Amino acid sequence: MTGAGPLIEQNKSAKEKMAKAVEAFKRELATLRTGRASPGLFDNIRVEAYGSHLPLNQVATINVPEPRLITLQAWDKSLISHIEKAVINSPLGLVPSVDGQVIRVPIPPLTQERREEMVKVARHKVEDCRVVIRGARRDAKEALEKLKKDGKLPEDDLRRHVAELQKITDEATRLAEDALKAKEKEILET
Repeated sequence: MTGAGPLIEQNKSAKEKMAKAVEAFKRELATLRTGRASPGLFDNIRVEAYGSHLPLNQVATINVPEPRLITLQAWDKSLISHIEKAVINSPLGLVPSVDGQVIRVPIPPLTQERREEMVKVARHKVEDCRVVIRGARRDAKEALEKLKKDGKLPEDDLRRHVAELQKITDEATRLAEDALKAKEKEILET
């Protein structure tokens, strides 16, 4: 088998790129609001603190004491108003209330219209993930075809490795679809 090293590397590299795309997609899904409290909702919120914008989880402890309540406890008491402002200005549409040293963020139930909108956003994000997966597949396939053209890879090996690449692609796509279905179910639960 001529060129086995580069072949294995092409498929391995494509598999890694696809896995990273699926993981990034799952992280993005965690930031979508459902009717339940989840610390992941605050992953994209940044707080103005110490002359820069820091992720909320770097300036406060995030707890979920109840299914529809999140509490934020600032590590530095002087940041409470900045944290409250960051939550209010986020696109989540949440209204926090300061209770001494704790910020309480109730999670109101979503309307059916808002749930459908969240499902559309999730579907858009899965399509972005699919584009990255297909791009990784295309790049790996082009590299394999170049090896064949350069005479470093027989036709049979090319077909076998392209088939393996397709299996990797199908698996990554399935993982993204499974994550989407789980999130849709979570969003649509009442």
